[in-house]
Amino acid sequence: MTAAREVDTPRGPARVTLHRAGSPRGLLLLGHGAGGGVDAPDLVTATAAATAAGFDVGLVEQPYRVSGRRAPAPAGHLDEAWLAVVAAVRPCHDGPLVVGGRSSGARVACRTATTAGATAVLCLAFPLHPPGRPERTRAPELEAAGVPVLVVQGRSDRFGVPGDGPDRRVVLLDGDHGLKKQHDLLGSAVGEWLATLTR
Repeated sequence: MTAAREVDTPRGPARVTLHRAGSPRGLLLLGHGAGGGVDAPDLVTATAAATAAGFDVGLVEQPYRVSGRRAPAPAGHLDEAWLAVVAAVRPCHDGPLVVGGRSSGARVACRTATTAGATAVLCLAFPLHPPGRPERTRAPELEAAGVPVLVVQGRSDRFGVPGDGPDRRVVLLDGDHGLKKQHDLLGSAVGEWLATLTR
């Protein structure tokens, strides 16, 4: 069962499409990439795996996308809108809160995880650095999440490939930043990881 609602944020209305699990044990909120939407193939697979694992899933569209813009808002605006969505949706759900997203959405989730009160972060195609610019690393965002992190990454991602770390597990799939291959493995990794959070 799915339901969509708009959430007022300081940066304009965001949209949350909620996919409900049969007997929810937690909530997973997922954001989209900078130029994409919540219909990205990896987000669709992660949503199916999470609901099967007993998590309600909220797919969050940032205000700039809801208003029809393609160019992403500044990081601070994204974080502000995201936290407003968390504050609006979280009280309606019991169990652990997991935040995450693909690419830019994963960065937002990592930057705000502690403030949001998240139990864990799911990163799909975390953009470790701009293509060809490894010196401009975004590793500090990933490392500052402050909670357990699962990263699912394409082996040939031109945005870089994070490594395992304290409280961070990295699952590598064939392919690039689009994560369009091996969705069976992506779904299994997400579902099994989420199940460990409710044991």
